[in-house]
Amino acid sequence: MKLLALLSLLALMLQEARTASLPKTERGREGDQPHGEGDSYAVLQLGDYVLSPDSYDQVIDLSNYDELTDYRDQLPKTTAYLYARFNRISHIRAGDFKGLTKLKRIDLSSNFISSIDGDALLLLPALRDLILPENKLAALPVLPTGIEVLDIRLNQLQSSGIQPEAFRALEKLQFLYLAGNLLDSIPRSLPLSLRSLHLQNNMIETMQRDAFCDAERHKHTRRQLEDIRLDGNPINLSLFPSAYFCLPRLPTGRFT
Repeated sequence: MKLLALLSLLALMLQEARTASLPKTERGREGDQPHGEGDSYAVLQLGDYVLSPDSYDQVIDLSNYDELTDYRDQLPKTTAYLYARFNRISHIRAGDFKGLTKLKRIDLSSNFISSIDGDALLLLPALRDLILPENKLAALPVLPTGIEVLDIRLNQLQSSGIQPEAFRALEKLQFLYLAGNLLDSIPRSLPLSLRSLHLQNNMIETMQRDAFCDAERHKHTRRQLEDIRLDGNPINLSLFPSAYFCLPRLPTGRFT
């Protein structure tokens, strides 16, 4: 019994040491409590992002450096996870990520980013998660085709700042979060891989018949797209019934 108790204590100590060594964003995920449905800007659950012990040297965390405006000279080529939240970064330039071909996630939440050079992200073949909430972006750059999570909540994004075919080539995109912006229409050409689309609290008043479905040819059924948020927009969703026939469930929003 003493041996069993000793082994249990050792396992607990190893688990605590592992948790303490993770970046603080990763550290809280296992114990996070779910937020209420009414909380539009709750922390989003974007999957299992717990890092394995052999990946710690790929994590660069520059968060909470009050005067940080430039990070280019601080990123080794092995960087796979970049966290630079709560800083004063205002612009992403074309060469900022040059040679960082292992980058899987970029999290620049809560900065002052108002622009991203058009080709700043194109040469990042491994990029899966682009996390940019609470910035000042009015337009999207060209995105790598491997993107799975795109979070641009609480920016100043306008519909004119999204190219008509911006999302068509993103065949792996699963989570698209655009809540709390200045959009007046639903983005076009959304990929069939999409599982979650958050557009709440924008300025959307109407939608096209083919916003989600191909109304003429009945080409596809979006079985994966089960989470569409349109609440907080000045749109009456009951006026556009033909837009939903391919969806597994109706969008969240106003139907009266």
